Amino acid sequence: MTDQTVPFSQNQDVAWWPDEDAIASANLTRFMRAHGIESIDELQERSTSDVAWFWDAVLKDLDIRFRTPYSRILDVSEGIPFARWCIDGRMNLVDSAIEKWLADPATANRAAVVWEGEDGATRSLSYAELDREVSRATNGLRALGLQCGDVVALYMPMTIELVVAFLATIKAGGVVLPLFSGYGADAVSTRLIDAGARFMVVSDGATRRGRTVEMKSVADEALDGSPVEHVIVHRRVDIPVRMQPGRDHWWHELIPGQDTKAQTEDTAAEDVLMIIYTSGTTGRPKGAVHTHCGFPVKGAQDMYHAMDVKPGDVVYWMSDMGWMMGPWLVFGTLLIGATMVLYDGAPDFPDVDRTWSLVERHGVTHLGLSPVLIRALMPHGPEPVRRRDLSSLRAVGSTGSPWDPESWRWLFRHVLDEKKPILNYSGGTEISGGILCGNLFKPLKPCAFSGPVPGMDADVVDESGKPIRNEVGELIIRKPWIGMTRGFWKDDNRYLESYWQRFEGVWTHGDFAMIDEDGLWYIMGRSDDTIKVAGKRVGPAEVEGIVGAIPGIAEAAAIGVPDPVKGESLVVFCVLSGLPPDLESLRGQVRERIGDALGKPLKPSRVLFADSLPRTRNAKLMRRLVRAVHLDVDRGNTTALENVDSLNHIRDAR
Repeated sequence: MTDQTVPFSQNQDVAWWPDEDAIASANLTRFMRAHGIESIDELQERSTSDVAWFWDAVLKDLDIRFRTPYSRILDVSEGIPFARWCIDGRMNLVDSAIEKWLADPATANRAAVVWEGEDGATRSLSYAELDREVSRATNGLRALGLQCGDVVALYMPMTIELVVAFLATIKAGGVVLPLFSGYGADAVSTRLIDAGARFMVVSDGATRRGRTVEMKSVADEALDGSPVEHVIVHRRVDIPVRMQPGRDHWWHELIPGQDTKAQTEDTAAEDVLMIIYTSGTTGRPKGAVHTHCGFPVKGAQDMYHAMDVKPGDVVYWMSDMGWMMGPWLVFGTLLIGATMVLYDGAPDFPDVDRTWSLVERHGVTHLGLSPVLIRALMPHGPEPVRRRDLSSLRAVGSTGSPWDPESWRWLFRHVLDEKKPILNYSGGTEISGGILCGNLFKPLKPCAFSGPVPGMDADVVDESGKPIRNEVGELIIRKPWIGMTRGFWKDDNRYLESYWQRFEGVWTHGDFAMIDEDGLWYIMGRSDDTIKVAGKRVGPAEVEGIVGAIPGIAEAAAIGVPDPVKGESLVVFCVLSGLPPDLESLRGQVRERIGDALGKPLKPSRVLFADSLPRTRNAKLMRRLVRAVHLDVDRGNTTALENVDSLNHIRDAR
């Protein structure tokens, strides 16, 4: 840690310095000038001390269209956990996401969505074309009997039809239930039943690394015993599927012949727009409830203010619609008037330069990826990056897991030429976007966040709730924000237990974080993953960052296991980036490096080597599964797991 007496301007740890021209033209600079605010710190203070003023100003800044104006921006009469927004206001998200862009030919003809398949095929829709396709799909859903408030499940890969079905459901006044395209039948069935879905849109299948993956057959199994009455089947890979008469309808037979004009349902600002599930380790999944004036506004504000996405910019964020960054991409780009890029395939297939070729081909200005992808690409060296023109990029965003310094610097050096920022971004499904994010205004150190997104009254506190600095503590939020989930679907008690009972009236997010002497923030991993060895707590991400910097190691997972003397001992699983000359020597190096950095008591009791680690498709490391397999105990919920073989690799390492 640097000496606190060293001024920020002299701090040798700083890797990136803000560009004055970029600040001058930033969306947030214009916003601050309009409200007489002199600095980003002043804005942060005002945005959290006067929450109602700030979110009213954000709605106006994003030009969110209301059919009936709200009488008050915020009502906390039922307590902060159940804050209500835009009281008495009526709006449908589609009014602001599509219809407001149609009056001007320049925006009507701008690309709204660009799609690329794994085989290299491409397709795009302008805002005007998207409006027509969404209207057709809206009329198709209504022809099957969809009513306002009906739940429509979407179980599809990242295709244009998925975005059309997503927006058509909202335009018709329905509730979107996005499902991860890699779920098995049990996970799909659980969510269909819990949400009470009446409709489902599904693809026949998908492609992944050149292989066909069936989806309709999985859906058929999940539909048994579900409340779904109608299923629309999109022919994506043209494989034989079973069609149940009366229930199943082909997209290409139902949708294209519909009228290209459809009435947009008049909905209340706080009507439910989406239920998106997050997986718990035990029990049924948690359905985060989001409204027309909630998730979309928060997502767009993050993109517009923190990331400086402008109308006409091109955003490609690697995700699936079943994870929050999928809907976030759709809402954020369309509310701003930008272009979203969808890629339906693996980011390193058929060649390791696939991600960079997407940036070059589509002129991506903002690329979102995970540190895990960079760690996977690093062993191939910078040459695949250099053979692509990445000059369109203005910034790279990152989500999914904490950075290690070596991977962060590799991306910064080889992709961004050490001139453009890495916008580290962390929040969650229940947040509707980010608590913390990088921005254009503050210098950055490797792995750091600039600070909270404006409007997020975040802090780091110790076990008693007291604010701390230069120490690892709990990440909390003190004030309500417009994107906060309106509770869990049919389970308010679980919502309160999950976030509001650690400290009274304060949202406890479940992440360990730290604020350094320069005011930069760091996420240190999930606090429920905490390892406590002989009374000393350590976040697994801190251990993993140390291990990941060792040559020959691609990534690591740190877990705590029962120890009769210390309470817990540290076990580290490592994935190699190549064949080491001496495995035992590398094992010893891992132990010594951790001991030197964190103290001798935290030396791992075991260092094991595995071929892969269990992760979700959006690259989150599933440490609880590492621990469960290692200890040979119940694995709990595994529906979000992307690479099932990794569990065998952990078992074999054990």
